Amino acid sequence: MASGEREREHFSAARRKARLDRGTSIHQRVLRPVFHRLNAIGDSVMITHTLFSLPFVVSAILLETNGQPPFWKLFWIVVAAFGARNAANALNRIIDKDIDAKNPRTAGRHLPSGRLSARDLWIFTAVMLAFLVLGAAMLNLLCLALLPAAGILLFGYSYTKRFTWLAHYWLGLACSAATMGAFLGISGAFHLRYFPLTAGVALWVAGFDIIYALQDIEFDRGEHLYSVPACFGERGARTLAALTHLAAYSGFASIYLFWRTPGLFSAIALAACAILITAEHVISTRKSASRIQFAAYTINQIIPIIFLCGIALDIYLG
Repeated sequence: MASGEREREHFSAARRKARLDRGTSIHQRVLRPVFHRLNAIGDSVMITHTLFSLPFVVSAILLETNGQPPFWKLFWIVVAAFGARNAANALNRIIDKDIDAKNPRTAGRHLPSGRLSARDLWIFTAVMLAFLVLGAAMLNLLCLALLPAAGILLFGYSYTKRFTWLAHYWLGLACSAATMGAFLGISGAFHLRYFPLTAGVALWVAGFDIIYALQDIEFDRGEHLYSVPACFGERGARTLAALTHLAAYSGFASIYLFWRTPGLFSAIALAACAILITAEHVISTRKSASRIQFAAYTINQIIPIIFLCGIALDIYLG
């Protein structure tokens, strides 16, 4: 091979290596930190817990449309619900930063530990709010007009624990706004049949939030924070959580009163939900952090999915 050709090959190889090095350098200096920060934000706001609300949102849509939702309405409802839930949770992390820092159970969270800055979560909140506003605006005027009320519900929760033990029920109401929003996004009007299922979702969330708060009885009392366990003790809290879940189950079962589609599969799903709710209370009786978190989080991520599957199977296979 001529020396000129060898030089050209060597030069080409050097250029390829330089491009590869630049790409690796960009990935290390820019992309990797960005992905790391996004992953930290997702962990901080527990973005995977969107599973708590979205299956009920989709269930409401399927019930109201008999399984034939307009694609774009379905899309914008999911966008709005996703934005609302994650904006609310991010803002809660920001507002509760100082409280979380004092609580040994939560001091390791991303914001109090310094792994994220408030600026990171403010930016994330703004993006999620944009999703909410855009989704509502693309649905109908009623959804757009109700945004201020939704904002009060979603963002007021973080302050309620400072003055009332009804904070759990405010949280439930805020979470259930996604279910009501799904109904309104489809029809553009309030109807009586929407309220029992929405109330069931609200009470279901309130019930497991009371169980979750059992971990912080002494801390809440010491910081003069209000929760059902702090105000009424463990036994009172467990009793009220059980009664709240009993009422929630009645709301779930109300689908048989207002829609024709629920049938055998929905009944099986409701029976499974009853078993899981009961298991949640039994598992949490031994008040360890791992058992309470399994009862309040893991089990309650499964319940909405089972509920949705029952309705979907009745609609599409019944």
